[in-house]
Amino acid sequence: GGTLYVADTANHLVRAVELSDGSVRTVAGTGAQARRLQAGGPAREVPLNSPWDLLWMDGTLYVAMAGPHQLWRIDPAAGLAAPWAGSGAEELYDAPLAMAALAQPSGLARDGVRVYFADPEASAVRWADPGGETGTVVGTGLFDFGDRDGAGDDARLQHAQGLAWWPAERALLVADTY
Repeated sequence: GGTLYVADTANHLVRAVELSDGSVRTVAGTGAQARRLQAGGPAREVPLNSPWDLLWMDGTLYVAMAGPHQLWRIDPAAGLAAPWAGSGAEELYDAPLAMAALAQPSGLARDGVRVYFADPEASAVRWADPGGETGTVVGTGLFDFGDRDGAGDDARLQHAQGLAWWPAERALLVADTY
């Protein structure tokens, strides 16, 4: 619509810019960095920790929260924010959403069903399924990296941070920083 959502990483906030008049409002966060894992709650009362990227899907704003190694969801209409995927442990561990371990999720993309995320500390590209599971497209473990073309475990990335879905090719584009 007419709203641009912004991950204000340095201020630990999620903002909304109204394109019609340029006004800016805070959607989530307190401005203070969360120093421990948060359970969620009213979006403007829960401190955030390094929101890195945002993705709008089906009325929900998904947040790559690099600091606590989690993906969060914000319901702007209800004013609620909470962790969606990731236990808070820093690792590459595929499991049901709440038990999965992520490694500094940064970039988000979607194919219409899954939410894909870049996991830079594991040099990985992973996915979270609204049905409740996580999986890995590329990457083998925390601090495993390289520069090698291939499929699945044969490929190596180094600190991938950005993703985009290319619908015409049904492919993910990856910004691999090193």
